Amino acid sequence: MQPEVIIETRSLSKVYRDFWGRQKVRALKSLDMEVRRGEIFGLLGPNGSGKSTTIKLILGLLFPTSGQALVFGQDAREVTKNQRIGYLPEESYLYKFLNAEETLDFYGRLFNMPRAVRRQRIADLIEMVGLNWAKRRQLKEYSKGMTRRIGLAQALINDPELILLDEPTTGLDPIGTREMKDLIIKLKEQGKTVLMCSHLLADVQDVCDRIAILYQGELKEMGRVDNLLKVRDVTEIRATGLTPLAQEEIRLAIERNNGHILNMDNPTTTLEDLFLKIIRESEEHPGRRVRGVGERT
Repeated sequence: MQPEVIIETRSLSKVYRDFWGRQKVRALKSLDMEVRRGEIFGLLGPNGSGKSTTIKLILGLLFPTSGQALVFGQDAREVTKNQRIGYLPEESYLYKFLNAEETLDFYGRLFNMPRAVRRQRIADLIEMVGLNWAKRRQLKEYSKGMTRRIGLAQALINDPELILLDEPTTGLDPIGTREMKDLIIKLKEQGKTVLMCSHLLADVQDVCDRIAILYQGELKEMGRVDNLLKVRDVTEIRATGLTPLAQEEIRLAIERNNGHILNMDNPTTTLEDLFLKIIRESEEHPGRRVRGVGERT
């Protein structure tokens, strides 16, 4: 069975206009995309590629110029669906004179959570993001990494099914980045669906199941990370043009010489190399989508 589609965009477009109604910026052009239940989906692109606009359209903070965004099968403009969503913006706007417990209690009250449920949820989340030792310190004393952690906890207070993360590792040191990525993977293990956008390609490569690459508002590539990064015309023994028969002969030759094949497969490139290649080709051929093997899922 195909996994349930949590987010679907159909020819989604957004045009920003000036005071006189003239087209100023075409931020998004005919985006067709699906995010499936239980996966970590990465939205990639340089500044101005339409990532933030897409997130805002999914949340219903912006209305599309044309096309449609569906979340849980509902139009994204239906505000009731946001009760099932958690959102971590690139900059968390939190009350700096509250501590971690007071911050989470405040947001829990917004969801009308019973007091006992709220207290247990707060304790679990503070433990999850590793801030037990600083839970009674005011947020103004928090470092950037600590602020990102409590921001993630705030996004999870309502136990959402869908979590939107905008640059979740921004400003974090290597240890904080690794811990944030581990938390994102843990969310998937809990059955959550995660949509994240990031400029840090290595982070996306580490955690995402599928990605979409946007450039100047257009979708250029989409597919599974492992498929997109696989170099299919090169084998791990660095030979090109081998037929299956030739590979089998090599396999037999290794076995005849008492060797043991640990792996014989296609190597992969890096997400950074793939990303830069797509951007270069997009600049050389404006308006044409770069299609590749990654769409075969």
